[in-house]
Amino acid sequence: MVTLAALRENPALLKLDLYCKGAQLDESCFDGEGTGRGLMRTRAGLGSGLEVVLPGGLWTNVPVLEAFAHRSPYSIVRDGVSLRLDLNGERVTTLALSPRPRWYDLKTSSGKPMTRVGTLQGTYLGVYPAKVCDYWVAEPSKTNCHFCSVGLNLGVDDASEKSVEEVLEVVLAARAESGITYVDFNTGHYAGDTYLDILEPYLRRIKAETGLLIGVQTPPHHDLSRYDRLRAMGVNRVSFCFEIFDRERFREVCPGKDAQYGLDRYLDAIRYCALLGRSGPASEPWVTNGEIIAGLESPESSIEAINWITRAGAIPTVCVFRPLRGTDYEDREPPDTEAMIPVFRRLYEACMDAGLPIGCAPNVHVSLVMLPEECAALSPHQFRWHSMKLAVMKRVFAARFARRMRAIDAA
Repeated sequence: MVTLAALRENPALLKLDLYCKGAQLDESCFDGEGTGRGLMRTRAGLGSGLEVVLPGGLWTNVPVLEAFAHRSPYSIVRDGVSLRLDLNGERVTTLALSPRPRWYDLKTSSGKPMTRVGTLQGTYLGVYPAKVCDYWVAEPSKTNCHFCSVGLNLGVDDASEKSVEEVLEVVLAARAESGITYVDFNTGHYAGDTYLDILEPYLRRIKAETGLLIGVQTPPHHDLSRYDRLRAMGVNRVSFCFEIFDRERFREVCPGKDAQYGLDRYLDAIRYCALLGRSGPASEPWVTNGEIIAGLESPESSIEAINWITRAGAIPTVCVFRPLRGTDYEDREPPDTEAMIPVFRRLYEACMDAGLPIGCAPNVHVSLVMLPEECAALSPHQFRWHSMKLAVMKRVFAARFARRMRAIDAA
């Protein structure tokens, strides 16, 4: 039961409830710097809201622009130098705006606003370096995923193309001022499976010159050996967004993906890449993610997807469906929080049951999704042994990463 008392005591429940209900943004927040990083569509068409930090250090992107958010029982009000979150007029908690770095107001040496090259998603940098996904320009009609707004982002909040030099410049600025440790590269579908060809020059340059953790999110390449190459060059994460585990719903919601790849190609890529952690450079951690969107299929099907992903040795990324303005699904309703709680409880428990390395990367807080480790507060189980193991792994990895950064700075 989602009660005011529970929301005050459990930041994980609050983060989930805000994803499902959004919040009304009071006009007082538009005075001065009341929206922090600003209200812009963010990468992959998943987020559009206000970036804040909840109690407990949980970063989140609160929906405030969509129709359902305008009907929300939550409101965000400027309260002196901070923001106050109310529920039906009663105070829930104080929110901290995600800090807006100075580089957000700078331009690259080529004259392009840096925020049109990359943006912070929580504490990591997201970059969409290429043209819009081909599904948005397919003839005779579009075949894009119906929930996605990425075709509305590029050229508006995000530049349609970025050079390697421009991306490197923004990465260096974000590392120097925002302390990023991770850069995520994302593309859509392109004819001829060219997405990895497009990304590799960025990946090699950023890795060589910064040593940062690097992730790749693309459709599954037909040549699975390409992921061995990514592993060898020091890429740390690959993610495959198949979105829907129910095959009939997959065909309906993601017509382009279904026609071009099919669900099985996504699953095969996840299964293959999850095994690559046993090879490649020992100094580079490796994680495979399978990404789904909860709220576009039954909770039972989402839980089935979570179980499949963790059995394969990968870590699920679970987004909450957000009906973004301008998308095919803008008039649909987000899911109910009560229906989502078992899904996110299982997300945590399945990862712990499988002994997966969740929450080990230093300074990686994600605003657009609930991380598996954040969902611990939704579960009655404690998993003491694996929790202790994860705590040790996190300390060890943080120390190693800090030494790497010092060595690069000294070079």
